[in-house]
Amino acid sequence: MDTTTTDTTVNFGDIIKKSVTSSFSTDISIAKILITLGISFIIGLFIFILYKRVFSGVLYSKSFNVSLIGMTMVTAMVIIAISSNLVLSLGMVGALSIVRFRTPIKDPTDLIFLFWAAVAGIVTGAGFFTLAAIGSVIIGLVLFFFIKNTSTDTPYLLVINCTGDESEQLVHSQIGSLVKRYNVKQKTVSAGNIEITLEVRLRDNEGRFVNQISQLGGVKNAVLISYNGDYVS
Repeated sequence: MDTTTTDTTVNFGDIIKKSVTSSFSTDISIAKILITLGISFIIGLFIFILYKRVFSGVLYSKSFNVSLIGMTMVTAMVIIAISSNLVLSLGMVGALSIVRFRTPIKDPTDLIFLFWAAVAGIVTGAGFFTLAAIGSVIIGLVLFFFIKNTSTDTPYLLVINCTGDESEQLVHSQIGSLVKRYNVKQKTVSAGNIEITLEVRLRDNEGRFVNQISQLGGVKNAVLISYNGDYVS
């Protein structure tokens, strides 16, 4: 009775061990490596081209964009190794856990592209080529539509220094008739001076607009600044 139970336990353990070890191998075919890295390169290149087309920040970084291709391919290579060898996967998890990335991400869109490149590499390395290709195309179309085809109006910051409340009211009444729309971003009041920062969407002719504001009574100066829509107070 006890012998039968022991034999059954041993056999069940052998089955579990065999099922785990059989799904991992130390030999990876060259064809699989080349196909996976080739597909990951194509997807990374697609991400590279799309990022370059939709970038709307202040300073375009080619090195960051190239790193998207590298991240896709490197991630795919790591996933190939992890899925092929159990011992290596455990060691790699421990090694990668001590890696810390200190590069600051200022634009949330850059974070989306980084995460996209990493996920595309993971999916490609796992062998889901169709999912990686179709998913990347759909994500690319969505990002292109919502980033590239947004409002065509160029936002401006208008900084005005005026003497008092009456001149401020005059500025607001004039701006309302000269621009498409505007809203107050910041207002600083000091003795004998009021500084107003406005976000404006102009109709046309920026220079004439600034001259008209500068000629209003009580306005000391007016400065028009072009910016990308991100404002830091």
